[in-house]
Amino acid sequence: MKFAPLMRAALLVSAVAVVPAATSGLAAVDGRVNHEFDKLFTIYELVRQNYVDQVDDDKLVKGAIDGMLASLDPHSNYLDGPALQRLETMIDGKYSGLGLSVIEEDGAVKIISPFKGSPAEKAGLKAGDYITHINGVLYYDRDLDEAVEKMRGPAGTTINLTVYRPGRDEPLDVTVTRGVIELKPVTWELKDNVGVISVNEFSRNVGLEVNKGLIDLKKQAALKGNGKLVGLVLDLRSNPGGSLDEAIALSDLFLDHGDIVSQRGRLASENQFYRAETVFKGDAAKGLPVVVLVDAGSASASEIVAGALQDQHRAVVMGERTFGKGSVQSFIQLDPTSAVKLTTARYYTPSGHSVQEGGIIPDIKVPQLSDPDARARAERAVRESDLRGHLINEAALDDKDLESDDTQDPRFKVSAEELKEKGIKDFQLHYAISTLERTADKPALAAAGAEKSKD
Repeated sequence: MKFAPLMRAALLVSAVAVVPAATSGLAAVDGRVNHEFDKLFTIYELVRQNYVDQVDDDKLVKGAIDGMLASLDPHSNYLDGPALQRLETMIDGKYSGLGLSVIEEDGAVKIISPFKGSPAEKAGLKAGDYITHINGVLYYDRDLDEAVEKMRGPAGTTINLTVYRPGRDEPLDVTVTRGVIELKPVTWELKDNVGVISVNEFSRNVGLEVNKGLIDLKKQAALKGNGKLVGLVLDLRSNPGGSLDEAIALSDLFLDHGDIVSQRGRLASENQFYRAETVFKGDAAKGLPVVVLVDAGSASASEIVAGALQDQHRAVVMGERTFGKGSVQSFIQLDPTSAVKLTTARYYTPSGHSVQEGGIIPDIKVPQLSDPDARARAERAVRESDLRGHLINEAALDDKDLESDDTQDPRFKVSAEELKEKGIKDFQLHYAISTLERTADKPALAAAGAEKSKD
């Protein structure tokens, strides 16, 4: 079973400020456009009066709105009812279900990522899996919100899923027991003397939560042998994005000078530059070496952070080329039950680089060798450049910029079975921690440049 890479919008970067909806109506539309609206209304009336079955007016209007926004780019869309509620839950919510972030891809339900510690993760579901059946019923070319609603339910109840996993010949049947999902965008743990902070999405207060995690990790390290952290891993893998403000706050946490990101709209008057020390003062990590882990699922806000810390030589970026979404969406509330998410600007890293299509290229490319299916999923990974109607990078990228991320480095010629025997469950994280431990006496790692060609 194959699925074409046609992905609809996920919860990615959106401006926090609510943009007021226009109220001037057709009076402000010029004559040429008015003529096109006449055509639209004529077709609307033809359908209402002549279609073989009676049609719902709301359905026709919503279809027209959806079609208008879909003609722009993959990330502009109309939100109402369940879709709007789902977005609000992703930002603030607590619910009973599986703990999955999903999108619709060419009619199928695709997993972006299972939340850490969720029933979905414990059942073995992975980013890139396609859910084809729910309790034996085929879910293909159906409404995504219907599938999401089916997967939610009282904690303690079970659900049966059939999953297609790239790289596997046969589908997988998985039974998951629903649980209470409390969205935790930031988690952290101490591994040896290296702090690992995982940011799963950029929802409210992410910058503050990462700062809280850094303080706690320092306290934990102080209770151990040498009494200090030797490095920090900022794990942004499979993070689809979220709030632009929180991406700026997180970047600012580690920077004490310079630009973080610039946002450029249609008009020069709309351009904005976001600089360090506007949210936090100084570098909260006090120069501690930092590795940022990314992969094909790291998008938008994740790319802003990775690009800022990379360009400012504050961190080494490791992993795989990121998703490549270099646009900003504004959230425009129309009324209490509907809103529009509209692409209003492109963003650029401090060096003036647009990640649109090409993404962030890691300083050190590290494949996920501990997952036997990772290579097959990576070969089929959908990025911004694969999406129908995506914005084109103004720099006109060559095909080589969008090629496979496979590396021929001999250090990475080891099988998942060998790693399993050594007790390594996450090779990318293991490699990042090992690098920080090996370079604990080399603060220049934070400057990124020289170390990536050594080791």
